[in-house]
Amino acid sequence: MLHRTERTFENIPVGALGIIPLIGCKDRCAKVNEYLVKWRHENAEAISSSEVFTGYVKDSYVIDAQVPRFGSGEAKGIIQESVRGMDLYLMVDVCNYNVKYSLSGHENRMSPDDHFQNLKRVIAAIGGKGRRINVIMPFLYESRQHKRSSRESLDCALALQELVSMGVDNIITFDAHDPRVQNAIPLSGFETVRPTYQFVKGLLRTVPDLQIDSKHMMAISPDEGGTSRAVYLANVLGLDMGMFYKRRDYTQIVNGRNPIVAHEFLGSDVDGKDVIIIDDMISSGDSIIDVATELKRRKAKRIFAAATFGLFTNGLDKFDKAYEEGIINGILTTNLIYQTPELLSKPYYINCDMSKYIALMVDTLNHDGSISSILDPNERIQHIVEKYRRGEKIS
Repeated sequence: MLHRTERTFENIPVGALGIIPLIGCKDRCAKVNEYLVKWRHENAEAISSSEVFTGYVKDSYVIDAQVPRFGSGEAKGIIQESVRGMDLYLMVDVCNYNVKYSLSGHENRMSPDDHFQNLKRVIAAIGGKGRRINVIMPFLYESRQHKRSSRESLDCALALQELVSMGVDNIITFDAHDPRVQNAIPLSGFETVRPTYQFVKGLLRTVPDLQIDSKHMMAISPDEGGTSRAVYLANVLGLDMGMFYKRRDYTQIVNGRNPIVAHEFLGSDVDGKDVIIIDDMISSGDSIIDVATELKRRKAKRIFAAATFGLFTNGLDKFDKAYEEGIINGILTTNLIYQTPELLSKPYYINCDMSKYIALMVDTLNHDGSISSILDPNERIQHIVEKYRRGEKIS
């Protein structure tokens, strides 16, 4: 397990650290910046005063970048300070629909396409002067369009290739819908991170009476595509695992997809067990609620749904109803994308903060260090489970 206090400074930083938050994720970037400022001030005495550590300890690592728009809705990227020779980390939330701009006098909400264009504008404004460009894009742009099943566009692969062609060295994303999309850029850095540890921590901090063993708990995948998430969670916690698969009607297409007829379950008995349904995203929420309803029909005890990204594209009413009816006991998502105040106020919602985790990755990568131990949370999960079993408070 990599503790922040055990970090060494043997590797010279790639360059002076700079973080560029794009519009829509400045609050989350501020939290990451706070951790970095705190850690580096604490270790200021351990740092050599040589020139390679110039600018290492600062009061802020945030670079001021703006993307102003013309009245027509067109825009340009502007960086307000020098970034020459810097190791830059651009943070973008392509799912933040709460950001608005004026388009010929009309108010327009930013789509994922708008956010991605802004990212390219800021990269263009850097103009090749940065020593290294790293993009932190928690929700991978167009990741749901990652494969071709007919005469379709391959949007995610094209987007990755476009970023690399513009000079991006590393792309860090979270729980990519299908990590194999990195085959589009085989010679460039691509990391997909799963927040399993943060889910376990959030659940243990909130629910006081869990019995974490195969007799009392199960990990469930809501579909065949996400089986690896449930397999990993089941293995690290010592649980049984189950899976649903979607039976579809291939004779018709609704909204571009074959409609789901039913969810069929494969796995051992869930009677009387607490269940964790784990997935990469909650979009409309229909699948999660259907799966939870099926598990309740099979007499599952409590049901917790954990997803990296809570999109909630059709609102929260159906989740309110499911909570009131006892179908779902808790929903865990991360703060990697925009969260509405309404969501944060819900009694069933458990927020998993990823700011410290991102800060640790940024700090390690800036030192050109390996992040393998950060990406594998097994040891941290075992540690926090042992604390929980001893009755210690999970902070």
